Amino acid sequence: MLHVLYLVHDVSDPAVRRRITMLRAGGAQVTLAGFRRAPNPNADIEGLRPVDLGATRDGRFAQRLAAVAKAAVSIGSKLGGMPRPDLIIARNLEMLALARRANSSFGATVPIVYECLDIHRLVLRNDILGKALRATERYLARDVKLLVTSSPAFIANYFEPFGQVAAPVELVENKYFETAAILPGEPAAENPAAPPWRIGWFGALRCRRSLELLADFSRRAEGRFEIVLRGRPALSEFPDFHGFVEAEPWLSFRGPYRNPEDMADIYQDVHFSWAIDFFEAGQNSEWLLPNRLYEGCRFGAVPISMGNTETGRFLNQQDIGILLPQATPDALEATLGRMEEHRFGKLKQRVLARNPRTWSYDRSDCRALVDKLRGLTIGREPFATEVLA
Repeated sequence: MLHVLYLVHDVSDPAVRRRITMLRAGGAQVTLAGFRRAPNPNADIEGLRPVDLGATRDGRFAQRLAAVAKAAVSIGSKLGGMPRPDLIIARNLEMLALARRANSSFGATVPIVYECLDIHRLVLRNDILGKALRATERYLARDVKLLVTSSPAFIANYFEPFGQVAAPVELVENKYFETAAILPGEPAAENPAAPPWRIGWFGALRCRRSLELLADFSRRAEGRFEIVLRGRPALSEFPDFHGFVEAEPWLSFRGPYRNPEDMADIYQDVHFSWAIDFFEAGQNSEWLLPNRLYEGCRFGAVPISMGNTETGRFLNQQDIGILLPQATPDALEATLGRMEEHRFGKLKQRVLARNPRTWSYDRSDCRALVDKLRGLTIGREPFATEVLA
């Protein structure tokens, strides 16, 4: 059985849980180690007790660097006693640095995979800091065996033009994961009666511009549209989040949710899915294909996006969804304001007519991913029974 050491920047990130589930469903054994955003060590994740590397704070770059430096000194002892892994997956740049440090404790013989699912704005700067970070990434990634990323636009707009990683690339989209085999022709679930029409914005809520745009539009619609928010608001981006939402008559925040357990219920409770992000406009926000795109479409919510983004281009290719020409309340009102049931029914049927595999991975995809990772270890002397001193 392939033994993977998974190093992550935030063990409580729902995407980490999903990747662990996929690796294990594909037949891999996983050891999880990473930083936490909570004051105290995290509980088990999918039955795994994470190796705690310390606490970091969202949006605090200097503090995260200090935490990485501290962890680099202690990671060998913290991983002491665990069986030598067959493979290390490093999620994000800071974990790539720790992966190399951990690998030196294993005799520098373990292949490393670099998983990069976002391009941080700092590495795109043209100043000394940006150039230094890109140079650091190139150095740390000089001999990784595989780059895993989630959007073709990340490759076309960053990795290829800047020459960051020479390794082969594996595109693993942010699809919904379901344990059962994916079959077409499932009966469509009913959405709530409308109006009011409901727009769901779920996941990592970090975009102030989206929040203000949706609030303005809902006020103009005077109750014909409601905005439902669920997930984890980034209070570092809008510390007044809860007060803002409470002051808006047609916005509601309904807290976190479980993925995948709650996905069908939360998306079938809305009509539309907000798949727009201006958090890093012109860069990462335009290049990503977000989780909410796949999750919403999987359960029949009609996606709303911008036409000039990678998400918009994807939806245009699929001939589904609503694409805004501009990010303004006027554009939203012109595109959605006259929504009626017949038009919505047609929009939803287009989404449901697509092959469910467009939106989801199942166990066969997980096995293929693990087989790909296992292939990276071929030709290396097996160390599965050895233990760190």
